[in-house]
Amino acid sequence: MKLVTWNIQWGKGCDGTVDLARIVRVAKAFANADVFCFQEVSDNFGKLDGGVDQSAELAGLLPEYRGVFGPAVETIDADGRTHRFGNMTFSRLPVLQVANHLLPFPRQDRVRSMRRTALEITVQTAFGPLRVTNTHLEYHSIAQRDAQIGRLLDLQQEASELPVEVEKLHRDPYTSQTITASGLLCGDFNFDVSDPQHALINQSSRPGVNYRDAWSSLHPSVPRTPTCGIHDHVQWSKGPDCRDFVFITSDLSRRILDIAVDVVTDASDHQPIRIEIANEGQ
Repeated sequence: MKLVTWNIQWGKGCDGTVDLARIVRVAKAFANADVFCFQEVSDNFGKLDGGVDQSAELAGLLPEYRGVFGPAVETIDADGRTHRFGNMTFSRLPVLQVANHLLPFPRQDRVRSMRRTALEITVQTAFGPLRVTNTHLEYHSIAQRDAQIGRLLDLQQEASELPVEVEKLHRDPYTSQTITASGLLCGDFNFDVSDPQHALINQSSRPGVNYRDAWSSLHPSVPRTPTCGIHDHVQWSKGPDCRDFVFITSDLSRRILDIAVDVVTDASDHQPIRIEIANEGQ
């Protein structure tokens, strides 16, 4: 099973051009992925996308995948037009369940921030159901990120405490559920690997199955490859950094075959990350 996660900056490359076809072309060349997790997908925010529905455009560019859009921001203007911004996940594996979790948003005076979500889809893999959570945490507020990380850990603990239930007939909402502790958590976390907030996830010791950094699990002594600031030196004036991660539940950590960053593309200010997981236990 292959997954790519990428903050696509609404398709805006380092050349200033918004080009979703380029995003899809680069992502597919990087990996023949079963799942693509994109952050910063825009819908009708003219300043960003020129007033188009990027979720629909991306779905048209990936017709062989099921697309699920999880807006963090969804507003309606006086003309009745909807404006949305958030995460979008595409899967060519069967999608069993979808949940778009609204993350905490403790307001702080004079701190620029916006709503954030964790888009969770449960897919059927060769090794069983797998929860894939696609998220993008707050950039400007440490306190908000702390609260958001706490909620992500709550969700994992809740999943660990419930049995797997698969009901394919969908006769009623009580039985039509799939709950599994096994999962991937990926996206733009807006902290770096040395930040204590990284350790909150990577060293969590809550009851149940916890997340671990996939890179550290596979390459414990290999220096981290930057995931942003490689090509965009305006937004990232301090140079390359690592803000994007894939965390994997500890029951799957031995299945990791490969994890890599595409450092060549400048189709966004961030770089895509690819992870490959074995169908059989290692």
